[in-house]
Amino acid sequence: MIAPHPSTPVTPARTARTDRTVRKAVVPAAGLGTRFLPATKATPKEMLPVVDKPAIQYVVEEAAAAGLDDVLMVTGRHKRAIEDHFDHAFELEQALAAKGDTVRLDAVRDPGRLASIHHIRQGAPLGLGHAVLCARRHVGDQPFAVLLGDDLIDPRETLLSRMLDVRDRRLGSVVALLEVPPEQIHLYGCAAVEPTGEEDVVRVTGLVEKPALQDAPSGYAVIGRYVLDPAVFGVLERTPPGRGGEIQLTDALQELATGGTVHGVVFKGLRYDTGDKADYLRTVVQLACERPDLGPEFVAWLKGFVAELDGAHPAHPALPAHRHIAA
Repeated sequence: MIAPHPSTPVTPARTARTDRTVRKAVVPAAGLGTRFLPATKATPKEMLPVVDKPAIQYVVEEAAAAGLDDVLMVTGRHKRAIEDHFDHAFELEQALAAKGDTVRLDAVRDPGRLASIHHIRQGAPLGLGHAVLCARRHVGDQPFAVLLGDDLIDPRETLLSRMLDVRDRRLGSVVALLEVPPEQIHLYGCAAVEPTGEEDVVRVTGLVEKPALQDAPSGYAVIGRYVLDPAVFGVLERTPPGRGGEIQLTDALQELATGGTVHGVVFKGLRYDTGDKADYLRTVVQLACERPDLGPEFVAWLKGFVAELDGAHPAHPALPAHRHIAA
């Protein structure tokens, strides 16, 4: 699902480090990626390219842009490529430097410059709640952000910064909410909410993981951004396996919500869902169209291709000769 771009101004991103307490981000990346098999048999789904960067790099860039420069990735077996991507590639860097290819050299070095990045393995696929619990020793007793790799937030948006602001003022935990069509609510955790007096902030009074339409308390879906109070760890420790036999973060947040300590930021900006094949393709096309180095040529070709599909042209629109791919 791709949400519409907002027509109202958004909160500016914060750059100062002295006005907030959240310092760390956790990126769960231990999933098996079964929806993208066979591509993810040997390649982590988080490393699938979105134009020319892996999806997980966009997520780390978002955390860094919000001032979170300590990132813990919770990975699993066969995820070594993620660690390698955010590490130095000495031979490659030396080869590019020798050629004087500074553009590609910077692109190779950029992932490792974004933040101080740490890795821990989940060990067993026991759910998002368990993945978050694996971060307890690294996070300690401080609030922290959780960013899921399937949800890419457009870099022009400041959702995470807004959530950090709400956490600063209201404490507790903060979740990101998106109003979705009724027929899609069963794909998400769903929040029961009540107003707070702020237009884009609600109090979350209850949460249900992937409810049937008739059981959904609202049309607000929880998307993959959280700012969590460390109290969530104690709740997760005693949370039994829920839907799918996994420890659900939604179930732990439900317990915290009954105490009035969970708020939601209603997001109306631009979001890309890369967890579904069709949405992944739409994301790649949309971001490619917006790239100044790719967009003009790609959009021209795309218009011709769509026109052909509509029957307007008898021949397939050709790519420029210098872009033909050898067999």
